[in-house]
Amino acid sequence: MAFERFKKFNVDELIAKNPADPRDSSRFMVLNRKDRTIQHKIFRDLPEFLRPGDTIVINNSKVFPAKLYAHKDTGGKMEVLFVRQMQDKYSWAVLLRQYKPGTNLNFEDGLKGEVVSNTENGEAVIKFNTDDILPYCREHGQMPLPPYIEKARKHAGLPLSISTDKQRYQTVYAKQEGSIAAPTAGFHFTPELLEKIKQMGVNIAYVTLHVGWGTFKPLRGEPEEHKMLAEFATMPAETAELINKTKENGGRLFSVGTTSTRTIESFADENGRVSPGGKWTDLFIYQGYKFKAVDCLITNFHFPDSTPLCMVSAFADEDFIYEAYSQAVREKYRFYSFGDSMLIL
Repeated sequence: MAFERFKKFNVDELIAKNPADPRDSSRFMVLNRKDRTIQHKIFRDLPEFLRPGDTIVINNSKVFPAKLYAHKDTGGKMEVLFVRQMQDKYSWAVLLRQYKPGTNLNFEDGLKGEVVSNTENGEAVIKFNTDDILPYCREHGQMPLPPYIEKARKHAGLPLSISTDKQRYQTVYAKQEGSIAAPTAGFHFTPELLEKIKQMGVNIAYVTLHVGWGTFKPLRGEPEEHKMLAEFATMPAETAELINKTKENGGRLFSVGTTSTRTIESFADENGRVSPGGKWTDLFIYQGYKFKAVDCLITNFHFPDSTPLCMVSAFADEDFIYEAYSQAVREKYRFYSFGDSMLIL
């Protein structure tokens, strides 16, 4: 099994239950691939590793409160995680436990739905009595925090959901609504840090990849056997132009998170030149992949059986990442979505 040795790390007590406050006070491990050194910093030290003419690419997708609760006609309560709207605007693909076609679901304030089918990926398809679901989610939904955060909070005697989640399980630059999970590598940026970076002559550019459950669908075997579920990505023309100019002028391209990286690499040709556009991408990056455009990667600490860890190991070499994780456990870094950060140069 892939990354089996990473599973020996006991990180249960290191799972971050809440984000760092302030955001840029999180710890920051810096890996240099060339000389294989590891430094321990604070995220606000990021400017030390930037040069004028570099470009940082961030995913501005915004998480919507995609988790709601409904009751079946029999009275049973169901948790419903909205994934994406179907072509029929009244229908949504959702994640449900123990369902069957024909099940009626009754939500608050008169919203009703019927399970009409399922997708090849195992999602349920619900047809609703309205096509205006997103405003309803904003009013009634909860942020779809990863289950391990809720479990860690429960273990610590904390509430599973708190009022600040809608703000903190979101980047400060989130704009394009559509994700059911946050691009968490961007949690560490503050408006002030972004402004300081711009003042250095470093460019900030935006892409959009709406994170579905494909990003966190776990591996169940070797990477070669895993099928990545497609997610919609957008490369704006101004971002493509900025990336290409950066590369032409000898600047470095810093990608914030695995979702930004997948987006950039999905729109790059073999020469590293990026074209604008929008498309569904199922690009899965694992050991052996040749990166076409991204030079440096900012990321968090990931689950052993996750596709993000596959990408990070492809970018930096699995042995080097294993050493970094060993140090992170020893130094008690905070893990996963609300956890600490890593820069790979």
